[in-house]
Amino acid sequence: MVKGLSIFSPLKKNLQLKQEIIVLKIEKGRYRSPDIRPSIIARFFPTATFYFHFVGIILRAGWLAKREKYDDTTWAASSRDVLRRLESVGIKVEVSGLEYLEKRDSPVVFIGNHMSMMETLLLPAFIRQFIPVTFIIKESLLHYPVFKYVMRSRNPIAVTRTNPRKDLTTVFTEGKKRLAAGISVIVFPQTTRQLEFDPKQMSSIGTKLAQKAGTAIIPIALKTDAWNNGRWLKDFGTITPQKKVYFAFGPPIPPKEENKQQTTTRFIAQKLQDWQPEGGEEI
Repeated sequence: MVKGLSIFSPLKKNLQLKQEIIVLKIEKGRYRSPDIRPSIIARFFPTATFYFHFVGIILRAGWLAKREKYDDTTWAASSRDVLRRLESVGIKVEVSGLEYLEKRDSPVVFIGNHMSMMETLLLPAFIRQFIPVTFIIKESLLHYPVFKYVMRSRNPIAVTRTNPRKDLTTVFTEGKKRLAAGISVIVFPQTTRQLEFDPKQMSSIGTKLAQKAGTAIIPIALKTDAWNNGRWLKDFGTITPQKKVYFAFGPPIPPKEENKQQTTTRFIAQKLQDWQPEGGEEI
C-alpha cells in the first residue's frame, strides 16, 4: 500500500469536494422532473442504485455537519441531490403551489400529511429556495448514526412522542421562537406515517402553534408512496419508479380564519383524491 493512502481515501476526497450546484427549473409556481432515461442498472435495480448514491449524500452531509460546515445552503443542495438521484432511477416528481412561497415575506407554519421518508428529504430543496425553514421532529432522530449531526445542525424542534403535555409545551415555546426569528416550521401532525389519509389522525398541534404565534398556515399535500416504508428499517424501503410523486402547497390560511384545521385537512384530502390513478397502476 502506498504510504498515506488507504481504501477510504477516495471517500474522504469525495466528502471534501465542493457540492455540485443543481438549479431547479420552476415555472409558474410548478416544478416537474426533467425527462431522464435511467441507466440499464437503474432500470433493473432502482432501489439498490438509489441507496448506493444516497448513502454517499448522507455521509458527506454528516461529515460536514459534524465539523459545523453544514449551513442552510448546503442543506438545500443535499436535498436537491437526493431529488436528482431519485429522478435518475426513474422517479417523476411534480410540485405545485410554489408561487405561494415566492410571495412570502414572513414565516409560516407548514402542515402536511406524512407518507414516507421522501418528504423529509425533499421539502428543503423547494422551501429553502425561498424562505428559511426547519422541522418538528421525533427526538430519536437526533440520535441516529451520522444523520444526527445533520438534524442537529438544522435547529429543529424535537418532541418525544411519548409525553403529549411536554411535547405541546416544547412546540409552542420553541416554535414561537423560530417563527419570531423568521424561520418557518414544518409540522407532520399524524402520529405515524400513513399511506391512507385519515383527517382524524391529524392532531391540531400545527394549527394551535400558528394560532398562538399569529402566523399563517400553508397546507402541503404529499403523495410519496414511491418510497416505501421498509419492512425491517422503516426509513429504508423499496423505491418504485412506477408511482409518481406529488407535492402541492396550498394557499396561505390567515391567522384569523376560524376553521384552519378543517381547511388544512380538506385541502390535503382533495389533492390526494385528485392524484388517485384512474384505471389501475400508475405508469
